[in-house]
Amino acid sequence: MTPQKMLRAEAFEDALGGSDLEELIGYNLKRAYVIVRTDFRKTLGEDGMSARVFSALSLCVRFPNITQSELARTMGIERSGLVAIVDRLEDNGYLRRVQVPTDRRVQALVPTDAGRTAYREAIKAVRAHEDTLFSEMTDDEKQTLLSLLRKIRAREDDE
Repeated sequence: MTPQKMLRAEAFEDALGGSDLEELIGYNLKRAYVIVRTDFRKTLGEDGMSARVFSALSLCVRFPNITQSELARTMGIERSGLVAIVDRLEDNGYLRRVQVPTDRRVQALVPTDAGRTAYREAIKAVRAHEDTLFSEMTDDEKQTLLSLLRKIRAREDDE
């Protein structure tokens, strides 16, 4: 970026400070999300696990034999959107689909040893990413932020 373009970008950012957008929680959540997502991708590598794939693996490790429907509901995504995520985890050898004995139409997801190992490595990297990204927050501020975000998420359960 040329120095002139950088000055224009800085001037625009300064002007934005007086914008109504800066007063909107949703706008600020979205901007913060973009920063977190970008750093997450850098942490796990461009070809690494996306946040959705990481989340799915995390839940499969924590709840072996979770069904695809339960996983989709827990993640808050459509079951059809989960198929590609599960396919990727299965292709990487991180989990297996197994039939539920009581209902042959339903498949449960079971993490493999490779999946548990990949998860342990990924969670260590994600925790380091969060430690760095939120290093300017106190522990109390982090807990307050988590509490407020969970409060927002709880509205989804009410609907």
